[in-house]
Amino acid sequence: MSEIFHNTTSADLFNYDEDVREEGKDHQLHSIFVPVVYSAICIFGLIGNLVVIIVFLFYEKMKTLTDIFLVNLATADMLFLCWIFGDIMCKLIRGAYRVNMFTSMLTLTCITFDRFISITQATKISQFQVHKRKWGKVFCAVIWMLSFLLAVPQFKHSINTGSVCYEEYDKQYVEVLVTSFQMAIGFYVPLMVMLTCYTLIIITLINATSFQKHKSLKIIFTLVVAFIATQLPFNVTILIYVLDKNKRVEQDFTTALIITETIAFLHACLNPILYFFVGIKFRKTLWKILKDLGLNKYIKNYTDNMKTTEADSKNISASTNLEGTCMAQV
Repeated sequence: MSEIFHNTTSADLFNYDEDVREEGKDHQLHSIFVPVVYSAICIFGLIGNLVVIIVFLFYEKMKTLTDIFLVNLATADMLFLCWIFGDIMCKLIRGAYRVNMFTSMLTLTCITFDRFISITQATKISQFQVHKRKWGKVFCAVIWMLSFLLAVPQFKHSINTGSVCYEEYDKQYVEVLVTSFQMAIGFYVPLMVMLTCYTLIIITLINATSFQKHKSLKIIFTLVVAFIATQLPFNVTILIYVLDKNKRVEQDFTTALIITETIAFLHACLNPILYFFVGIKFRKTLWKILKDLGLNKYIKNYTDNMKTTEADSKNISASTNLEGTCMAQV
């Protein structure tokens, strides 16, 4: 399930102990750190993204183009998490991750471009509003097809040695070309598009008087920043690793690959958390669902207790500060 190659043991006696120690560290990361973190990501990610799909699909009824794209994001995360959650073949795991990454990146790019058009060309697109949902579903279908096509190398060339899952190509230049093409089409070009759109959006909003435009961008911008923050380190590490692939690089990048890969997988359960803390509409709908299930009273009691405890703490702190002030005056 990892991008990592095991280091081959050097015949040189001087480096033998160092290689063994390095392999021991890698084994600890693979056998302890990775299973624990991935299990937590799977559990919380599956629950969180299922809630997101229920909210937007059954309660919000996907009324806007953004809702359609957000359901697409949650579906991509669910696909990836379901493949990890169980004894699934190496090819499916690595392929599912790539499909998830490409789908998420391209979907966020579509959301960003939609916001860009809506804000910068608001007076010119009113006649197209009726067809936005239909075109949104078409774009989602195209995104899925393109993502599966880009992930074909992972489905085809991933092999499992029993303890490590990785890609194996006949020639190194083929791996370099495949990885570079995937990164360009599925990550870096969409990244440049999003950065350009947000730059132009910011320039437009500087002269805008409506604060509502700022609020509409809040959740989308947060999702984009979170996705880039979790995916960029791993993609940069992989690209460097493939372009300069030798034994020294493998030794230096083993830990980096494990950690950045784990961070990249973390995004699959991050979006639902961001929806709850940043999305006001999502939070209100979620409370409605909890009310329908009869769970809101338990959460309300918990939050009331938390507020009471916080208020008591503030009162105690204020009393202590007051007593200290009086003592100082005396």
